[in-house]
Amino acid sequence: MRKLGLIGFPLSHSFSKKYYVEKFIQEGIQDIDYDLYPLPSIEDFKDLYTNDINLYGVNVTIPYKQEVIPFLNELSEEAKEMSAVNCIQIKRMEGQSAPYLKGFNTDAYGFTESLKPLLKSHHKKALILGNGGATKAVVYSLQQLGIEFRIVSRKADQHQYAYDQLTEDIIKQYPLIINCSPVGTYPNVDECPNIPYEGITQEHLLYDLIYNPVETMFLAKGKAQGAAIKNGYEMLILQAEKNWEIWNQE
Repeated sequence: MRKLGLIGFPLSHSFSKKYYVEKFIQEGIQDIDYDLYPLPSIEDFKDLYTNDINLYGVNVTIPYKQEVIPFLNELSEEAKEMSAVNCIQIKRMEGQSAPYLKGFNTDAYGFTESLKPLLKSHHKKALILGNGGATKAVVYSLQQLGIEFRIVSRKADQHQYAYDQLTEDIIKQYPLIINCSPVGTYPNVDECPNIPYEGITQEHLLYDLIYNPVETMFLAKGKAQGAAIKNGYEMLILQAEKNWEIWNQE
């Protein structure tokens, strides 16, 4: 049986496992399994792909999206640009003792394709809330789309705002606001990024990478101001299907 899976640590829950197992059932895909591989150390990854010859692809989650790179033979263009990998294709060549591993980043694809249908001509500037791992995919996507952006984090520098610097006027200058922080994720549903929501207008589009809850307080506050809103669920679906495409291409 061919195998796919998710590496990271810890892995208390997984959108990926549920999604792919349901996909296999619904589409009648047989002789394939998707499992969770919690690795206390990234050094354990080599044993995993070396010893299990049926493993032909994995997803990568925190804290290993960067740490896994030295194990790979090749990086796709976007993974190289971001220095972050969330999808690995494992190819086993006849006559070769070691498999060939190529890393990809499908987070950027998922974000871009879910955002594009919502963009309007005035969405030329974006604020990115948070400067963690998820931010890399969003930055890459905005650069590809030609959208100017500023990151908002705890500390200001010449390239980013601090949250306490934000004013209503600044918010009005950035009609696209993307939450890349975990603030508002279940079970902390009564929390939201600390920004002046009064500056949000009907011209705004608010995008939250969080998908649980479906409508975060960040999105609810934006909607109350007349903004268009979008959560991260479709992004996950799109990147999951892109992973499947990558794993099964020659």
